[in-house]
Amino acid sequence: MATKIRLQRRGRKGYPFYHIVAADSRAPRDGKFIEKIGTYNPNTDPAAVTLNFDRALYWLQTGAQPTDTARNILSNEGVLLMKHLLGGVAKGAFSEAEAEKKFEAWKAEKEKGTKAIINKNETKAKAEAKAKHEAEVAKNKAKAEAVAQKKAEENAAKAEAEAAPAEDVASTEESATEAEA
Repeated sequence: MATKIRLQRRGRKGYPFYHIVAADSRAPRDGKFIEKIGTYNPNTDPAAVTLNFDRALYWLQTGAQPTDTARNILSNEGVLLMKHLLGGVAKGAFSEAEAEKKFEAWKAEKEKGTKAIINKNETKAKAEAKAKHEAEVAKNKAKAEAVAQKKAEENAAKAEAEAAPAEDVASTEESATEAEA
């Protein structure tokens, strides 16, 4: 039986989510599988992967062939590196302690890179939120100034309207006194 490590699509239309499975190569993509060894969510930034490391390593050592995408995921998680290091231990190139040390160094470097990406994304999001807030404040200030100007014009027009009848009354009183005299 030829075994493959591949992705099994889940999720809704336009929003995929994948299970990483070990399956018979003759089984359909979303069909029967032997074991689920992890999940992959490409919708997050960076993509979220949960993987049962030991089981993935086991399946690789027993001869399961990963598909191209599964190989990239396993490589990014370090499963292929560990398989390579364990092969070196089996050949006597170095000890198991040295293999663990090399793997831990690689893993620390990988986590540092991932944290840098996450920090960069958070900084970018904060800058965008700040710029959006400043634009909103400027927009509100301009709107408030326009409203204040409109109210000032209305008050000036109202004052003129009140002053005009007073002048009319004063001019009618003058004409009435002139007529009496």
